[in-house]
Amino acid sequence: MPVHDWSRVEAATFHAFHTAWITHLSETLNEGVLPDGYYAMPEQHAGRWIADVLTLQTQLARPQSRRDDVGVAVADAPPQVRQRLISPPSARAARRSLAIRHVSGHQIIALIEIVSPANKDRAIHVRDFIDKAESALALGIHVLMVDLFAPGPFDPMGMHGALWERLVDEPSPPLEGEPLTLASYLAGPQPEAYLEHLSVGLPLPAMPLFLNPDRYVSVPLESTYALEFRGLPAVWRQVLE
Repeated sequence: MPVHDWSRVEAATFHAFHTAWITHLSETLNEGVLPDGYYAMPEQHAGRWIADVLTLQTQLARPQSRRDDVGVAVADAPPQVRQRLISPPSARAARRSLAIRHVSGHQIIALIEIVSPANKDRAIHVRDFIDKAESALALGIHVLMVDLFAPGPFDPMGMHGALWERLVDEPSPPLEGEPLTLASYLAGPQPEAYLEHLSVGLPLPAMPLFLNPDRYVSVPLESTYALEFRGLPAVWRQVLE
């Protein structure tokens, strides 16, 4: 299913779609995408964050040093994205200390964030969103960001561009003619970003969600997006189609 132009409907309509989409994403991740010992929960409070989807590891999971049976190996099957960015050793992010947070005794591994119009409508909201993503990466938590809205006056390079400039002091604007951005960030002393850019009318590719520096799972964005779009009221489907 192609990505729709969500600027054609009110923010409340996308919010309703967004809320149900993260539920489908969570269900799909828990139905076999995530390996044993990992699970996803939607809209969970995690200290200073309110994430769309949290990926957590239970206390019963094998230690992270056992990486041979968790997800897909980056070395064997690199994520199929068109662009990969690696922060230089001199970047500000390389000087931050890293830690791991726990929620109710369960380790947070990754966050999935779907950008909404409310994240972009004011400079302070853009800053809050970027602060949250930057803090997660600084604590060793991987982030998958889905931004289906073109850059606006408060994020002229898009939300990924704003985050990457914060991390490395270098711009990373969307590609010309492809203003929508999917970005999977690998946390670490030198954060990396795996990027896909697209435009309205193109299908959503699967994106990697990292579980550790060497392993990831592929998140089926398109199938879960299509599943929720079929559940929208007909009046809004007609506007978007």
